[in-house]
Amino acid sequence: MSSESAQGRGGDVHAEDEDPRHTTVKVVMISIVAAIGGFLFGFDTSVINGAVQAVTNQFTLSEGLSGFAVSCALLGAAVGAWFAGRLADRFGRKSIMVTGGLLFAVSAVGSAFAFAVWDLILWRVVGGLGVGVASVIAPTYIAEVAPARIRGRLASLQQLAITVGIFVALLSDKIIADSAGGAENSTWLGWEAWRWMFLVGIVPAVVWAVLALGVPESPRYLIAQNQTERAGEVLRQVLGTRSMDAVHRKVSEIKISMRREHDPSLRDLRGPRFGLLPVVWVGILLSVLQQGVGINVIFYYSTTLWQAVGFQESDAFTTSVITSVTNVVVTFIAIALVDKIGRKPLLTAGSAGMFVSLTVMAVAFSQAGGTADNPSLPAPWGTIAVIAANVYVISFGATWGPVVWVLLGEMFPNKIRAAGLAVAAAAQWLANFAISTSFPALAGAGLQFAYGLYALIALLSFVFVRKAVRETKGRELEDMDEPAPASAR
Repeated sequence: MSSESAQGRGGDVHAEDEDPRHTTVKVVMISIVAAIGGFLFGFDTSVINGAVQAVTNQFTLSEGLSGFAVSCALLGAAVGAWFAGRLADRFGRKSIMVTGGLLFAVSAVGSAFAFAVWDLILWRVVGGLGVGVASVIAPTYIAEVAPARIRGRLASLQQLAITVGIFVALLSDKIIADSAGGAENSTWLGWEAWRWMFLVGIVPAVVWAVLALGVPESPRYLIAQNQTERAGEVLRQVLGTRSMDAVHRKVSEIKISMRREHDPSLRDLRGPRFGLLPVVWVGILLSVLQQGVGINVIFYYSTTLWQAVGFQESDAFTTSVITSVTNVVVTFIAIALVDKIGRKPLLTAGSAGMFVSLTVMAVAFSQAGGTADNPSLPAPWGTIAVIAANVYVISFGATWGPVVWVLLGEMFPNKIRAAGLAVAAAAQWLANFAISTSFPALAGAGLQFAYGLYALIALLSFVFVRKAVRETKGRELEDMDEPAPASAR
């Protein structure tokens, strides 16, 4: 089937056979349910921020062990992402969403009752497994149920949910800590406040697991299991088709795109160059570059920046909330534009904005006085650094944050989508771990070196997108294994 014919269809079925209002309402609702996994993803990776100092003091942790208690969830996420694709191909997208919610719930309870640091690390890793599962299954499911014409906007809900999860984690930490007069102090039922910070996570975890039970299974998974009648019914309900002929045509297209001689596995990703298919390398490098520009440094270590430009430590929460709210708001820019101007233009614009803003931050911190542990910026460099940091967050949040998840959910051919996304997401979590754990050492040599490195990676991301990433706007998932039209390259 040619790409041109796919473009001519205008959606997952013939345009005249769709009820756009029905399609939009149904798909938006089930996509929101899937995106709750992104909320848990953001919540779980950020909730530790309010508790880490109290945990460090209570368990008398060294700086290294305290840092590992924070970052161990990222390693769990890499493992969860690695296996999520294969499990989703075997047991279905819906059941893995339920499993992810249960992993989050178990982690929340276990962390709240932790009696030693090794116990807390264990439960943090369990939560990380849930994060990894959510990072794979939510974009996979949304891409597989959404019509091509609105797929980018719906897939962007994943990143929106992540940013909201980060904000809610920060806000709930603050409310709980204030109620006790500090994270180490006792509050309700005589528990320390930091334990309640973790326990709050059980609410969205259970909500996701319960709601996931009510969504339909992915029609592409059902067809892979030879359940074509059920798949046709899901397509009819989700896409609002009035013609069963249109449903049968779509089922046939999906079946053709998913032909294989064996059950799906990671060996399907093998290719002639460097051991993997080119599209898998593109997914891996997109993931690594998304983390390589240092975005999580802003969220994990923002206090250093704000103190260096004159803020008091007591203002750290306020500045962090402003940053997280900014990240939420600018995600709507991507939602509005991703299906209008496409994925590549947004990514290249974001790379350019990040390169310029990170370069300005590097120059600003090259003017810093004081020590590496406690730098201070003279006027006007402090103001310049704060402005550049917010331009950086905007440049990332409106482009690379959501758009990479959109691409990862849709760029792989049907028969390797879950497995390909799993490998790319695992690479992303490992890159996140590497960037987050290496930042203190880079900062020790001077923050200008850290931000200079991230600026260089942002420049590389611009070149990579221009040369290696193909446009997927408006293309059918069934056509992703074919060459893109010249206009989309």
